Amino acid sequence: MTSREGELLGVLAARKLAESGCCEIEPGLSDAEFDRIEREFGIEFADDHRAFLSTGLPVWEEPDPDSMWENPWPDWRNGDPDQLRWHLNWEVDFLIEDVERGHWTPWWGPRPDDPEEAVEAAREVLARAPRIVPVYAHRFLPAGHGTFGHPVLSMWRSDIICFGFDLAHYIDLEFVGAPEDEVEWARSDVVVPFWRDYVAWNERSRTGTGEHA
Repeated sequence: MTSREGELLGVLAARKLAESGCCEIEPGLSDAEFDRIEREFGIEFADDHRAFLSTGLPVWEEPDPDSMWENPWPDWRNGDPDQLRWHLNWEVDFLIEDVERGHWTPWWGPRPDDPEEAVEAAREVLARAPRIVPVYAHRFLPAGHGTFGHPVLSMWRSDIICFGFDLAHYIDLEFVGAPEDEVEWARSDVVVPFWRDYVAWNERSRTGTGEHA
């Protein structure tokens, strides 16, 4: 069961996507399918994300030859389970790779001197981070029943920024063609723990008010 506000937001986003004509959309996921998916992959869709996918399931678009994504839409109904797990783990796996190359953040505490210990410590930190669920390619929404209205996060290794006030605004930006300068808005709206620190950290780096390592 989704909240009414979350349902309305997700339905609005789905309608905007359908009207854009950007991709193939199949009938939405059923409650039974959501139960299976959440059980199999150990996730919980946020209320707006669930309503979005129950209204219509985007499954395919014409491949972009310049993109690394063969298909950026996670096909929760018929997609390969290993591919879906790879997509779910995308951000954490790439952050671990960055740690192997020297990445560390101030809020993780002191970095262990031994590289292997640093990676293990990072795995422990990331295991406690709130789950995120892919919407499209490297755009993610925080997970969680009873939640909705989170900004969509564009996540590329340690470069994590907001890309849309919420799911409907994200669809406008990515697929409808709203001006990209609309992305420049109050990052304080990111309330989900851990990932909001990355958003703030990247913003400080871009404005020259802090260091990015």
